[in-house]
Amino acid sequence: MLVAIPFAKPAKLQGDQGRPALALPGKVAGGERDTRVGGSETALRAFQHFRRIRTTGRVGKHKEDGAAEFYTTGMDARISRRALLAVGGVAAPGMLAAANASDPPEFWTLAQASAALSRRAISSEELTKLCLARIRRLDSGLNSFITITEEIALAQARACDEKRARRSKATTALFGIPIALKDNIDTAGIRTTAASRVFLERVPTEDSEVAARLKTAGVVCLGKLNLDEMAFEGTGTTSCFGPVHNPWNLEHITGGSSAGSAAALAAGLCYASVGSDDGGSVRIPAAFCGITGFKTSYGRVSTRGVVPSAYSLDTVGPMTRTAEDAALVLQALAGFDPADTITSTAPVPDYAAALHAPLSKLRIGIPRDYFFDGLHPEVAAAVEEAIRLLRPRFREVREVTLPRFQFVRNGSYDVELLHYQAPFFQKSPELYHPWSRRQLTDLQNVTAVNYVETLKRLRDCRREIGRIFEQVDVLILPTKRDTAPTIQATIDESYKRPGSNTSAFNRFGTPAISIPCGFSRNSLPIGLQIVGPHFGEPQVLSVARAYQQVSDWHTRHPKF
Repeated sequence: MLVAIPFAKPAKLQGDQGRPALALPGKVAGGERDTRVGGSETALRAFQHFRRIRTTGRVGKHKEDGAAEFYTTGMDARISRRALLAVGGVAAPGMLAAANASDPPEFWTLAQASAALSRRAISSEELTKLCLARIRRLDSGLNSFITITEEIALAQARACDEKRARRSKATTALFGIPIALKDNIDTAGIRTTAASRVFLERVPTEDSEVAARLKTAGVVCLGKLNLDEMAFEGTGTTSCFGPVHNPWNLEHITGGSSAGSAAALAAGLCYASVGSDDGGSVRIPAAFCGITGFKTSYGRVSTRGVVPSAYSLDTVGPMTRTAEDAALVLQALAGFDPADTITSTAPVPDYAAALHAPLSKLRIGIPRDYFFDGLHPEVAAAVEEAIRLLRPRFREVREVTLPRFQFVRNGSYDVELLHYQAPFFQKSPELYHPWSRRQLTDLQNVTAVNYVETLKRLRDCRREIGRIFEQVDVLILPTKRDTAPTIQATIDESYKRPGSNTSAFNRFGTPAISIPCGFSRNSLPIGLQIVGPHFGEPQVLSVARAYQQVSDWHTRHPKF
């Protein structure tokens, strides 16, 4: 029988300076040696062997299935199965360094993992076991998973391996790749809680459109990821399962609401994740956790079967290590859904091909007014350096002023949260997190007349942003104005939040990606946001990839 296993709250292990710590390699929390994956000595030897593999470091197009190929000397194919899986348990200080072509497989990009599967250098079952081993060892300190679907994942992986053995090539680059989904995305037969006590026992009877498309692409689903309750908040601290911890510093927040999606990916627990974004919920945790997070255009990806936040703003998008990986995942997600009225019939471009589009004719806009106000000095320096690196690649770089949305008193579009939640909230308000309860209570003051005025202004600002994109092709700005605050300061609300750099682009309905562009002095990631016109995903991806070609911030991984 296939069983979905609820994951417990994080163990309160104590590390340096009293911080929560992760279990040491080869040990269980109680201190006994863990022989299930070979212990730390075997893991260390395997890790060192991977570091010795000589490679060309080139990434190119695979001849058979279009996935980016990871070229090696072939030595990786001769590593023992036991040693390979042991790498999944390595978490000693200093062992997770800047990525390069010889990184251990848990930090391969999705494209590299796909190419390794295509070459039969590794099986989907082995990749899945590696991820599950890391989840068992590391997630007690991260709290990124709500439900782990171990038996389901292994069955899917074995089925992929069997199909691959019968075919000369995979149908998609995602075939056999272990990923995980935000727990507000419906999965048939698997509990989907939206991180709320209201939905603790909720098991959907059918897949969301997103989950169905990923199944068709052949992914392996490791489980469901933690989030802010009902995706209301942007901190990763309001889940009924407890806050998600940032892998770069466990005392700090991940951002949200797609908190577990970012933490799991950054920590090497999966090869991609999928999140939802109605105000920054993909991009904020991407910036704080040092990954790539792509908010798609409104209507590009179906939201049917995703627990709704704001119908007028909701989007679904990939969370990956690179822009290239984001293109591969988006290719599977994007497209018309006849059962979802917001999706467009516009043709879906070849996003992988768009990565290589020439940039010399593109015009870059820098919206300094408002979006650069009050930047933390380290964020400002990192973003200016990114602009300096990109400037020579483009036809023109100019400053632009974006239209400002005028909010209506007692007319917030967030009342759309209340529309879906009303039956549950009226019945059991005590089941909601205090922050969520406060928001839903305030939203009861919204009037119909004022809400309609808000919708009118929303349409107006989407028309106005179109005029800006007649002058420039993409925008570049910081994703967040500071780095991740501590969990404690967020929960006790002593942290004063700066203005939002993400929510405007939900109102505009435009695509926006966050990619890593630096680190603060205390080793917390900084995000760069690249924005395009409506359905301008191709140029956003091409600019993001161009930056990742001349920088290495996206190749760095946290040290536990």
